[in-house]
Amino acid sequence: MKIDFEKGGGLVPTIIQDADTQQVLMLGYMNADALAATRASGFVTFYSRSRNCLWQKGETSGNTLALVDIEVDCDQDTLLVRARPAGPTCHKGTISCFGSQGPQGLGWLAQLSDLIENRKKADPKTSYTAKLLQGPLTKCAQKVGEEGVETVIAALAETDEQFKSEAADLLYHLMVLLAAKNMSLADIITALRTRAV
Repeated sequence: MKIDFEKGGGLVPTIIQDADTQQVLMLGYMNADALAATRASGFVTFYSRSRNCLWQKGETSGNTLALVDIEVDCDQDTLLVRARPAGPTCHKGTISCFGSQGPQGLGWLAQLSDLIENRKKADPKTSYTAKLLQGPLTKCAQKVGEEGVETVIAALAETDEQFKSEAADLLYHLMVLLAAKNMSLADIITALRTRAV
């Protein structure tokens, strides 16, 4: 990977994106040493323009960014770093420096997937999801079948709002079944990408 550090006086803008939700988290700057430190440690390290030194994100707050991968843009003067955040990224306590909302659109499904995964340890008396995950696999599978039938019926004989509601139930129960099988939507995306659609 060739990076043109000279164009920006030794620094390149570095966009940080959540590897799971695809949400843009922040913008920082790296020099060659910060990039090397990031690769060596596995945690995103920037060059601080105000302090004139390297700093690893989260070194004092604990809100680190675990490196997943790095790409350089077409002009070789900007980096895209995909990472997994541990806690909020912004110093104001929000997930992203670009607004306080969490991931939007399809990225929200990754957040829901994490929530479902965390329900594996929850009390089944207080969480429907935990009850499904801690019950027999046949119950999870049965719920997907039931919701599938209800979605078909809603598509053919009910309003668009009822159809959307049933489709949401189907997707939720499918995600619970995936979690029960120790799989995720990412596994299904991988399978879909191998197909000629």
